[in-house]
Parts: sequence; structure tokens; C-alpha cells
Amino acid sequence: MRWAGLVTAALLWSAVGSSSSAQAPAARNPHEGNADAIRNGMGLYRSRCADCHGMDARGVRAPDLTQVWASGRNDEGLFNTIRRGVPGTEMPAFVPPRTTDTEVWQMLAYLRTLAAPAPTDPPRGNAQNGERIFRTTCAGCHRVNGAGGRLGPDLSRAGASRSRERLVAQIRRGFEDSGPGFSPVTITPLEGPPIHGVKKNEDLFSVQIMDTNERIQGYEKDSTKGVVNERRSMMPVYGPDRLSDSDLDDLVSYLMTLRGFNPAVPQ
Repeated sequence: MRWAGLVTAALLWSAVGSSSSAQAPAARNPHEGNADAIRNGMGLYRSRCADCHGMDARGVRAPDLTQVWASGRNDEGLFNTIRRGVPGTEMPAFVPPRTTDTEVWQMLAYLRTLAAPAPTDPPRGNAQNGERIFRTTCAGCHRVNGAGGRLGPDLSRAGASRSRERLVAQIRRGFEDSGPGFSPVTITPLEGPPIHGVKKNEDLFSVQIMDTNERIQGYEKDSTKGVVNERRSMMPVYGPDRLSDSDLDDLVSYLMTLRGFNPAVPQ
């Protein structure tokens, strides 16, 4: 009910004709290229967005924002995404009066200065074959559109959150840091073999993990021989001996199609 109250309050605010939020968003950013707006937008972005999207906007646990215009998004669609948030993700709605229309446009004006150019090379890879490779190689740990494993992050928005170069690097070389809920951990019980999995919750006295069979298990730390936080992600390295360059192109081509956008929201 509290959420319903907040939504109602936001609707009432827009109805009273606030000068900063009563108007429908412009199709094009009215502050694009304005030096003062860009400077203000940089401060707003760094204080409100950088924890998830990174200081360079290339993504930490949220999408890479340097690619959004190159991928086909437009100013109005991005404005609406910031205003409404993205359901089912950590992206909140930035509603008035906390964030005015002007502030949203200023953040977008700043992000425009970081935007990567649209690729000029023709796309590589066969996305249809890439989907087949994903199902046989990746779906045991990763989900797409509700289907697949749960040990790794959901990749339904992989094409929106990662550049092609980053996907290639992560597949070929793996990575050390893992997002929240996917940090690898090994628990050695008082009896039996070590248990490997990803950490879901932890406090001073206990830890909850998902093991490699996707079972959620909880342990009191003083009832185990040890809890070891592993450095590297559980994501295996797929070198050319495991995944050919051609198959890699196909897989990445498929992953880049995964945008996860709501078709009801203008892009």
C-alpha cells in the first residue's frame, strides 16, 4: 500500500502542473550540447547512477550506457526509462519531485558525451546458430527470458548491458569479480566433501549459498571447518580449444540481440 501511495503522489504531482515535470518529454534532448547542462548532469550522474553503471558509464552491475544510442535507443525512450525504471531489475524510477525533467535531461546530455559511435563494421556471426550454442553451452548456468540455469547472472539484457568487446573478453578470459549473489564460495562441512556454490546471503554467523545443483543451503559458520571466498568467478574460460572463433562470433551475435526492453516503452 505504501508503494501505491507513492505512485498516487507522483501522479498528483504531475497533475498540478509543476513547471519541471508536467510536460510530456521532448522527442529530442533540449539540453544536448549545453556546457552548463552537461556539467550539472555529470554531478547528478556520479551521485545517483555511477554506483551501478560505473564512473565511466561502462557498467558495473548495471548496463553499459555508452552503447545505448548506438544500439538504437533515442532520447525520448531513455528519458522514459529513467522516469519509470526497469521492472524486475535494480533500476529504480526517478520520479518528481526528487528528480525533475531538467535533471533527467541534464544526465542524458552528459551521457551523450560518453556515447560510443555506432559500429561501422558489418555485424559478425549467425545469431540463430549462436542461440543453439548458448542452449548447449551456457544455459546450464544462465537464464534468458525465464529459461535456463540460476548459478550465473540472467542474460536477458546482455546485449544492452555489455559491449561486444566485453562479452568476448569475458567468454575468452573469464573474470575475477562477480556481481552480488554470484560470488563463488567453498564450504567445508564438519563431515563430508567440500561444497561449492555461489553466495546468496551472509552475516557474521551464517552463510547461505546456492550449490552447483541449484539447491539453496544455509550453514552456521562455527559448525563448519571453514568458509572460503574464492577469487575467480565460476564462469569457465572458453579458449579456442573449447569454442572456435566462428562459434564465438555466433554466440556473441546472439547475446547482442538480448535487449530485454519493454516493447510498450518508446525506444
